[in-house]
Amino acid sequence: MKKIFTLVLLFLVPLAGIAQKKPITLEDIYMKRSFVAGGVFGLNSMKDGKNYSSLVNDRTKGDSYVVKYEYATGQAKDTILKNSQLKYNGKNIKLDDYSFSNDENKVLIATETEPVYRRSNLINNYILDRNTQTLTPVSEGGKQKYANFSPDASKIAFVRDNNIFIKDLLSGEEKKITTDGVKNKIINGGTDWVYEEEFEFARAFFWSPDGKKIAYYKFDETEVPEISIPVYNGLYPEEYRYKYPKAGEKNSIVSIHVYDLGSGSTTTVNVGPEKDQYIPRIKWTNDANTLCVFRMNRHQDKLEYLLANAQTGTTKLMFTETDKRYVEVTDDLSFLSDNKSFITTTEQDGYRHIYLYDLNGKQIRQITKGPWEVTSLYGFDEKSKIIYYQAAETSPTKRDIYSIKLDGTGKKKLTTTEGTNNATFSTDFSYFINSYSNFNTPAVFSLKDKTGKEVRVLADNQKLNTQLAGFNYQKKELMEVPMPDGTKLNAWVVKPANFDASKKYPVFMYAYGGPGHQLVLDSWNSGDIWFQTLADKGYIVFCMDNRGTGARGADFKKATYLQLGKYEIQDQIDAAKWLGTQSYVDASRIGYYGWSFGGYMASLAITRGADVFKMAIAGAPVTSWRYYDSIYTERFLRTPQENPSGYDDNSPINYADKLKGKYLIIHGTFDDNVHFQNSAEMSLALIKKNKQFESFYYPNEHHGVNYRYQLQTMMINFILNNL
Repeated sequence: MKKIFTLVLLFLVPLAGIAQKKPITLEDIYMKRSFVAGGVFGLNSMKDGKNYSSLVNDRTKGDSYVVKYEYATGQAKDTILKNSQLKYNGKNIKLDDYSFSNDENKVLIATETEPVYRRSNLINNYILDRNTQTLTPVSEGGKQKYANFSPDASKIAFVRDNNIFIKDLLSGEEKKITTDGVKNKIINGGTDWVYEEEFEFARAFFWSPDGKKIAYYKFDETEVPEISIPVYNGLYPEEYRYKYPKAGEKNSIVSIHVYDLGSGSTTTVNVGPEKDQYIPRIKWTNDANTLCVFRMNRHQDKLEYLLANAQTGTTKLMFTETDKRYVEVTDDLSFLSDNKSFITTTEQDGYRHIYLYDLNGKQIRQITKGPWEVTSLYGFDEKSKIIYYQAAETSPTKRDIYSIKLDGTGKKKLTTTEGTNNATFSTDFSYFINSYSNFNTPAVFSLKDKTGKEVRVLADNQKLNTQLAGFNYQKKELMEVPMPDGTKLNAWVVKPANFDASKKYPVFMYAYGGPGHQLVLDSWNSGDIWFQTLADKGYIVFCMDNRGTGARGADFKKATYLQLGKYEIQDQIDAAKWLGTQSYVDASRIGYYGWSFGGYMASLAITRGADVFKMAIAGAPVTSWRYYDSIYTERFLRTPQENPSGYDDNSPINYADKLKGKYLIIHGTFDDNVHFQNSAEMSLALIKKNKQFESFYYPNEHHGVNYRYQLQTMMINFILNNL
């Protein structure tokens, strides 16, 4: 009896340990914020490359500090500023962000930040002189955009009311260097909506290396159609209007100009006679009189680098990249100090790799090679002649950091942890801070020297790991899904606790699926933690990257060209069918969810895949590419006038009659990106076909919804009721 009792006791101990683990609830995630990952953020490498600054919040004292640290030891060397000491005319200045002048003697303080679009803000900026400890406003004339020091820190330029201003920091004089800026007509020094969103930059003026000139963009958006959005904030709703070029509609006419501070004159750069084109980047070379201008045709299958004389505006063609489908614009351009060559990346051999060219566009050498992608070009150390980059060489689902010599020899893998590694290098490339995570490990931040040797761990998220250990956290598992043609697509799966392969489970599929993007990346994603609540309730959660997604070469990514949506949703339908053949899957209970492009996919899943999917949730969906912006849409489909079938054959609006399952549409009414029009038109199409569906709209919310707890609760309830 004693032996039997002992055995029973031993058997119960591990069960008691399991029983103590708690299910992950939405309240834990969004209200208690139990799973927020820590990290090392807001780091700025100092100009010496041996120290960095960081914004530190001291909650006990209710203060924040900008502190200078030594890379090698982590020791604090100096407190650059204390937020509590930032006062102007007796007013306390709340520090939102900061940046240094080149000599680091001045600090630009951002406060009262007011978001405009994804990358633009209206800000009240102040300048702290570290030598005199004086704080002065950049301008008393109203909030500014894009405030930026001149190279010698004697001046600062900014944009207000679509015009560029220069403030002389010695005399205090504020000079307006453009005068024709008008809302919804002319923009100087900033981008229009579609450039900011799709070419991913907002500040559109750039100091020459000697600080004597400013090169800037001018957008004439007079002929661009306007979109209006109602704002529900009073007895009578207001109307917000802005210029938004939809596919096939008129774009802004973009010109490039150079302002000479000495003479006060402005030179127009010759970008050619074609007005219907893009200028996705400009960048000064190491020569203070030579500007590089990227020129791209509207089809986006030809990208040219022009070298412009800043005094005369004349240009000559330096380099041309063409593609039978489309060319993607990156920031991967570094001019070497010899003023004879440059480094860039292209997909010309089928994968994105690093190349060295001379200033006549002649290829000197291909520096990296192989059936894998360079995913980030961190920079070039002129002193050692070494390039640092990130690549998906091990697997499309992994990321590692590498170094390679300019001559293509001496390639070295600098990271050893398997998963996703991201690097932030010091100014002189002596050190880099590596952020490492995998599917089930929150980020570990470590300092490494340029050889990859670990100096010390900065943050390891041990607190979060300990927290997770007390919950029923189900690990993501990487898998490959076979397609009918034999292609294997990468996916991850989260299975319910105590998974039993002899039982059948419902499947909740999740995807984004858009061009070049990946969700199946071996990294920690705190946004996915809510899937644990579904796993706890007996659902399998599944996510797969379809054709068109990234890190598998140009042919895989660009297979969707001219037919956006066709192959992407077919892959997801085939994946659902394959899942349905697995012994542990209930093929009659497969659902689908996605947001933005993923919402488009969800809408196609429940219509074109009506016989496969029982339910779908579409968040902020594109329902017709005719409603989306010109740059993004035409890159993949050309214009509706040229390719009408590419737009209409894959629009879920045109498959409304096929709806069988349960369908939920979610949208913010102030979505400036994917307009509410998409959901309204989809709803109307369903109504006309006498189809029943559900919708949930968030007044005044943008493309992402802030009310996460309410949103996820509503979604979970819909899933539980319909899947």
